[in-house]
Amino acid sequence: MKATTLLIAISFLYSCSNEKLQVAAPAAQSLPVIAINTSTETTFLDYPASIQGAVDVEIRPQVSGYLEHLYVNEGAAVKAGQPLFKINELPYREQLNNAKANLRAAEASVLNAQLEIDKLLPLVQNKVVSEIQLQSAKTAHQIALATVSQAKATVATAQINLGYTLIKAPVSGYIGRLPKKQGSLVSAADPMPLTQLSDVHEVHVYFSLAEADFVAFNAKYDNAASTGNLKKLPPVSLLLTDNQAYAHKGHIDMVDGQFDKNTGAITLRATFSNDKGVLRSGNTGTVRLSLQHEGTILIPQSATVEMQDKVFVYTLDKDNKVSRQPVKVIGMSGTNYLISNGLKTGDRIVAKGMDLLKDGDAVKPEISKESTLKVAVN
Repeated sequence: MKATTLLIAISFLYSCSNEKLQVAAPAAQSLPVIAINTSTETTFLDYPASIQGAVDVEIRPQVSGYLEHLYVNEGAAVKAGQPLFKINELPYREQLNNAKANLRAAEASVLNAQLEIDKLLPLVQNKVVSEIQLQSAKTAHQIALATVSQAKATVATAQINLGYTLIKAPVSGYIGRLPKKQGSLVSAADPMPLTQLSDVHEVHVYFSLAEADFVAFNAKYDNAASTGNLKKLPPVSLLLTDNQAYAHKGHIDMVDGQFDKNTGAITLRATFSNDKGVLRSGNTGTVRLSLQHEGTILIPQSATVEMQDKVFVYTLDKDNKVSRQPVKVIGMSGTNYLISNGLKTGDRIVAKGMDLLKDGDAVKPEISKESTLKVAVN
């Protein structure tokens, strides 16, 4: 009887001690969970760009002289053929008059030479004078004709030089600075032009791609940039210096023939309409290229954890237990990551509060209206 009572007491004490040692399992955390869905997504790549007019020309004098008139102001819009500058024409008009006088003299010499031939011809036929005199007269006639041709060329040159004294706009566009003022002496050898004229009814925007970016961009669009089939390339956007998007889209219409050896980049050109004259030659901006991605999962950056240059997410299994999963990031769209490996459609991941999670922890999912991820497909 005493032994039985002792065994019962020992069992009771052991049971109480064992209960004290047991620790209650922690409750599952309530965390927001997002699931993957499918959609088409586009990412953007931005590149610094310089802007030039469709035609940028330097206006230079082709003859020397004093500027007699300036018909335009700095920044003025001009039409093709409109007078811009007038160089004093008096020296060139006198050169033209002199050339015309020489031409008339040369033409008179031709008449005299012809008269000499006409006079000698019957005398030679009647053997009054020798044949040599007639041949000399004919030679003099040929020389006179050559002199006339030379004088005509001199007249034409003088007329051209006289025409150069009135400088006209070769294209429509906007006038640049005017460093030379009325009365200044100008010459074709001047290092500085009279002004610059920019035709900006459309503009060329130049930007450069690094070799890796160009290869990826080219491959994305069936090597259109390499084969010259540039019409296959999508339109591009232009961001101005205030980070506002330009109203018109542009089209890539030129790819440089080779990479720059110094920078390792290749230059591309996109052309934009500029009907309102918003853009001017010399502007800067940013060209934005769009890239469509197929089969690429889009997840918020806040749903990831970075460790040792790797990116991880916490996925949930069917029992709502989490496991850390590495993913491969191939780009960004706003505050979202584009993922190529590590996740698939139908997976669920923890959106926030991953700091205290470890593999195997149970989570109580909180599904919100915004908790849907996308995978880019066409």
